[in-house]
Order: sequence, then C-alpha cells, then structure tokens
Amino acid sequence: MKNRTAAVLVLAAALSFGVGAVPAMAAEGWSQEGGNWVYYDSNGSKVYNEWKKGADNLWRYLNGSGVMAVNDWVDSEYYVDSNGIMLTDKWLKLTEDGEYEWYYFGSSGKMINDTWKKIDDKWYHFDGSGRMELGWILDDMYYTGEDGVMRTGWQKLIPPDNYDEESSRVVPGYDSAGGSDDGRYWFYFGTNGKKYVPNDSASGDYGTRRIDGEYYCFDQDGAMQTGWRDVRSGSEEDIQDYMYFGADGKARIGWYSIEPPQELEGYDGDVEWFYFSNSGKPKASDSERLRSSDIVRINGKSYLFNHLGNPVYGLRKVYTGSGADDRAAYYLGTKEQSSAQRGKMKVTEDNGETTQFYFSSNGRGVTGVEDGYLYYKGKLQRAADGQKYACFDIDGDYYVVNSSGKVQKDKKVENVDDVEFKTSASGILVSADGDTDVASYAEEPEEPYCMEE
Repeated sequence: MKNRTAAVLVLAAALSFGVGAVPAMAAEGWSQEGGNWVYYDSNGSKVYNEWKKGADNLWRYLNGSGVMAVNDWVDSEYYVDSNGIMLTDKWLKLTEDGEYEWYYFGSSGKMINDTWKKIDDKWYHFDGSGRMELGWILDDMYYTGEDGVMRTGWQKLIPPDNYDEESSRVVPGYDSAGGSDDGRYWFYFGTNGKKYVPNDSASGDYGTRRIDGEYYCFDQDGAMQTGWRDVRSGSEEDIQDYMYFGADGKARIGWYSIEPPQELEGYDGDVEWFYFSNSGKPKASDSERLRSSDIVRINGKSYLFNHLGNPVYGLRKVYTGSGADDRAAYYLGTKEQSSAQRGKMKVTEDNGETTQFYFSSNGRGVTGVEDGYLYYKGKLQRAADGQKYACFDIDGDYYVVNSSGKVQKDKKVENVDDVEFKTSASGILVSADGDTDVASYAEEPEEPYCMEE
C-alpha cells in the first residue's frame, strides 16, 4: 500500500502564508480561529460547504460550520486527511466495524466505486460503496486475492459456493473432481481476469479449453476436472463423447490403459486400451459394424477400433462398403498386438481350425492368386481331403487347385471323378472333358470363420 506522499505542512505557512487575524473587509484567505482553520472570501464572509485551495495549491474543505475538515468524508465521495488535504491518487485504509477496508481516490479526488481500477499495473475492483473487494466477486466470475489484486491464469481456490470470506473454510459437500484434501480446486482466469466456464449453450455438464497447447476440462462452476468426462453430448452413451483427463488436468493424448467410463457398458475387462487423438478424442467407430474406413494408421501400424474405443484383435469380418456382401477378413493379431497383420501366416479361425491365410499390405485378406496359391478373403482354397483337384468360382473366374491350394496353370489334370480339367496359363478352367461349359464344375469358395462385432 502506498505511503502518504503529501508532506505534513506547517499550517501557518501553508494555509495563511503570513495572513493573521482577518479584520472586516480583509483580503480573501485562510485564518486560524480557536485552533481551527477557516476561510474568508473577498467580502470578509466565512465560507461554508466549499472547497478551497491553500498556498500549497492543494484542496481543502470548509464544512457546514465553516471549519476546515480533517480525517473526514466530504459528500460521501471525497476524503480529507489529518492536514485537511483532499486525497488524490491515494489509498485510504479505514476501520469499519472492527474490519479494515481499503478505498482509493482518483486524480480528481473522487472515490473509485463500482468499477475496476488499474493501480501500479494491477487491477482492483471496488464495490458500490467504494470498498476494495476481496475473494470471489461479480457473480463469482472473478477472483481477487487478500491483497485485492485481480488474479489471472491458474489459481487453486475454494469453490465459490463453498467460500466463506471470514473463515476461508470449505463447506462440505462439493463433489467436483480435481480437488485436493483442503477443498481447493483449480480454476483458470483469462488475461482479463474472467473465469473460464463452459458455454451456457453447451449440451453437457462439462466443457474443454485449450491452454498453452493442452486441453483441460471444467464444470459449470469453472472447477478443473480429472478422469473421464462427457464433454460433448451429456448423453453418456458414446465413448466419442468422452475425454480422459489426468491428475494434472491435461487431456490424455496417444495410447493409454485405463478403466472405461463407469457410465458405459459392454467392456470385457476392468482395464482397456484407448487411443486419444491430438484433440483428446478417443478413436472409435460410430457403428457396431466394423468397417475398413475405421482403420487408423498409428506409428506405422494399422489399428481398427470398435464402437467402444478399443482396438480389436483376432480374425475379424470387416465391411468395405454398405452392402451385406461388401466384407473382407482382417487379422488383427493377438490382444497384445491388436494391429493388422500382413503376408502369409497360420491363423486359428473361430471354429478352432488353423488355416493358412494371406493378407495384403493394407491388412485385407487376399482374394485371388498369391505366390501361386489361391485365396479367398485371405483364406487358402484347396481341394478337400480325398479330392485331387477342385475348381473354385472366384468372382466369376474358375480356378483349379490341388489339395495344397496350388493353382494348376496351363495343365491337364483329372479330378477324383476322372474328369479332365484343362487350365489356362493363369490357372483358370478352360474345359472339362473337352466341354467349355464349365460352370457346373465350379464350387463356391470357403469363407473364413471369423468374428463379427
């Protein structure tokens, strides 16, 4: 608080500057009477209820008794000190009902009230009576400390509803996440001092704000949140409406293993893996049907997230279009891998059989010839046990394969019924016992036994 800069003047010199007792019709000026200072106008009349300057060019006030006021309010808006000088650009500390109150008077001498005032590069707010305000103010949207200075940035405070200016103790019952043992919570105030709260038009109970490159969550009181929070719809039905905030309040980015939101059902384990984008949104399908469009490339690997936000694993049926037959097989590896596998490998299908598969570079099961063998949706197609050769209809092309699944190219072979199959250089059936009408010899390929979400 400022020291009073006005020097204590020797009133005899400062006020009268050589003026003694004032005779009738004397010159206008100050005079001392009975230990009090008075002022006479040019007509020799004592001045009442009026401001007058002394020889020091400072304002003083003559009260209703014509006496210079000291340590007193004037018109409830001005104040004069012990020398009778009007306070300008100064603080005033007064004791009221046993409590200290601070006031500030501007350059005109008028008390600052019901507004913000920047003093020595710090902002203060004064109420309608001119008192400097402390704590939560202006509908709890701003906070001023014990020094009255407006706070900005992060502040750990007792929430407004539980704030007691006298005791500064928290009132039991505030259950917002993100607090501490002393009942204080983190709040964020902008450079203008205003507390951040979610937009009133938001549909949920929570909102997010990006601060210094990180996303944080706040409730409707502005208290920072931790853990899972439905920040979008308030419906508590979709994982994509949720974000997860750590103990430091920052939204999790990237991979994180945590318990799913308690409000959502369908999870197999107590702890699941989630992947959060740079905006903090968990990767997830917006449908229970697994789709190739939901495949996400992360650090060189392809992942497929289900509607719960978990990366799927194992052999899966994945839809490549809107039609019922627009589907392919992907192998997402073990639970530890949970990413699309590529190339030739042995895979255990859902019926318990282990079969050879081939997956392309994008993870989709190959349909057609690969390395001289025939595959359909990734699964090797071969003549059944007891057969020498079989013909499979692969999208209208009739391929002949042996019991190992090897395509018979530019050959004449006989099946178990002694029917001669003649094939082209690509392994497609040209004739059967000389008959070019070969459609009846082709059978449907065997689809993989794989899970569907």
